[in-house]
Amino acid sequence: MAVSLREYRAKIRSTQSTKKITRAMELIAASRIIKAQQHAAAAAPYARELTRAVSALATFSNIEHVLTTENPNAERAAILVIASDRGLAGAYASSVLKETEQLAERLRGEGKQVSYFLAGRKAEQYFNFRQREFETSWTGFSDKPTYDDARAIGDELISRGAQHESAEEAVDPVAAVDELYVVYTRFKSMLVQEPTVIRLFPLEIVEGEETPDEAEALPLYEFEPSAAEVLEAVLPKYLYSRIYSCLLQAAASELAARQKAMKSATDNAQDLIEKYTRLANQARQAGITQEISEIVGGANALAEASASD
Repeated sequence: MAVSLREYRAKIRSTQSTKKITRAMELIAASRIIKAQQHAAAAAPYARELTRAVSALATFSNIEHVLTTENPNAERAAILVIASDRGLAGAYASSVLKETEQLAERLRGEGKQVSYFLAGRKAEQYFNFRQREFETSWTGFSDKPTYDDARAIGDELISRGAQHESAEEAVDPVAAVDELYVVYTRFKSMLVQEPTVIRLFPLEIVEGEETPDEAEALPLYEFEPSAAEVLEAVLPKYLYSRIYSCLLQAAASELAARQKAMKSATDNAQDLIEKYTRLANQARQAGITQEISEIVGGANALAEASASD
């Protein structure tokens, strides 16, 4: 009885320590997700206006650019996977990786070679564990990305698309890609985060919730000195903005997923504590009952012995 009771008490202490950790992580995630949402909201006006300008350039001009023109003979596609640097976020990372595998399978079914660019240690670990090749990885900023992080990723990806502009200038033609997709988790609410796929180039305008109301008058643009030069200057900024928006959405989704996972872990720890406490009380009561039975049995034996004498 004593050994069993000690085991239950040790389990209760261990579970209480775990509960303190998961509760602290839940509160940290809850406090940081507010800032992540604020950063995403602050970046929305710039992204919306830049999207309108690029939409006008792509729609109302006759400019052919490698990042805006569909290649009918596309052979190579790249996927930017935005996952997390840390775990303890439920199925957050696995959902993104699952969506990536489905996209890659579809692209291979179209006869395209697929290369991967990874953001987040979880994606990097996933590919390393399976000994699968990837081009480049970026880590260390999944829950708090900056515009510089998006710019670093964008410069690498744009250079892969820009290699098609001139065969003579292409340093590594094999590394050039015809299409680029981004797989990230879109933040819809504290309860809903959705793995999403968008195509960055050839240009595919995707505004999502930022789409203006249909009744709203759209602005008219004049391109100076020319539409081609404006496109050359604005398009990289548009791609940086899209990547930055994806990073911010992924960061908010990661924190929301971690908060839910840690709350569930805290609740489970409390349930275990109550279960172990109940079992410990039962063991203690069983021990007391056994001791009383032994005392009563001993007293009866002494009484019987005295009566026989």
